[in-house]
Amino acid sequence: MSIDAPTDPAESAGDDTPIASEAPASLESPALQAEPAPVDPATHRFECRSCGFVYDPEEGVRKLSIEPGTPFVELDPASFRCPVCRSKVGAFKDIGPRNKPSGFEENLDFGLGVNRLTPGQKNVLIFSAFALAIAFFLSLYSLR
Repeated sequence: MSIDAPTDPAESAGDDTPIASEAPASLESPALQAEPAPVDPATHRFECRSCGFVYDPEEGVRKLSIEPGTPFVELDPASFRCPVCRSKVGAFKDIGPRNKPSGFEENLDFGLGVNRLTPGQKNVLIFSAFALAIAFFLSLYSLR
């Protein structure tokens, strides 16, 4: 004996309610939600691989009369030289924007959240810890 039952659960209920498995595409794939916002390459900093000098477009270079706000890609490759070691443009590598956390992307979730800090935030954390340690050390003199 065979029973011809509808294969779609919505048909068997007799209404047009959507099924729970019909979730929007944005909820199905977390990879689509985790897509980072596009970053303007004109805001990226560049580091000289010879000496470690960092060209920051927000600061410019006073020594070479480069105004703040000048992106690295707009510098003349024939005349621009590193102000420290005189290396050419080819010696510079892109290190990303100023507020980007340093390190590899796959390692940013480790380290009690410290890996997500920017280099400036790490400096504040380190030097404030040093100041606190010195204050504790000096407070030992009051324990006579």
